[in-house]
Amino acid sequence: MKDIDTVLEQKINDAVWTAHSLFERGKTSGSSANMSFRHQNYIYISASGSCFGTMTPDDFSVLSIDGTARSGKKPSKEWPLHLALYNKSPEIGAVIHTHSVYSVLWSFIAGQPEEDCIPDHTPYLKMKLGSIGLIPYEKPGSQALFDAFRERVHRSDGYLLRQHGPVVPGKTVMDAFYCLEELEDSARIAWELYRAGISK
Repeated sequence: MKDIDTVLEQKINDAVWTAHSLFERGKTSGSSANMSFRHQNYIYISASGSCFGTMTPDDFSVLSIDGTARSGKKPSKEWPLHLALYNKSPEIGAVIHTHSVYSVLWSFIAGQPEEDCIPDHTPYLKMKLGSIGLIPYEKPGSQALFDAFRERVHRSDGYLLRQHGPVVPGKTVMDAFYCLEELEDSARIAWELYRAGISK
């Protein structure tokens, strides 16, 4: 059995690597993204104002499972989105939220179904993640956004906040990362086909 500290260290290393990878490839910018992972009965979430491009192991806040701050820096203001997912299922071990361009572009398209808003032009999004719920626009960090998210959290597997960006859970940080990559690729394919006048 792995030492507990070794397990935590690996989770932090995976989170930092993921943050750098997303930033370096233009999937997020500035301090617009946040991520978290569960370890034992605590949630480690990126600190308020932290940048994925410069993230270090010190850029995490530790919360109890009820959202109470335990240690570290001030948590991202969107921590209630993460907490809603951890409360949804004990299988969820990590959450990533970005403002990735194609997902945001796709969220502007009118008439998308709320419980499965990204077409399955390829099979991989459904295989890796599942259905993508569309969350109505509310101001980022607002109670209205958190309420809208909680009302719909059990209806889908991943989420697209309208005019804001994706929120993707996974069993681990790497699992969430792979699912987020698939969601953004699927949104790009859907957007390009939409622009070309091809719909499904």
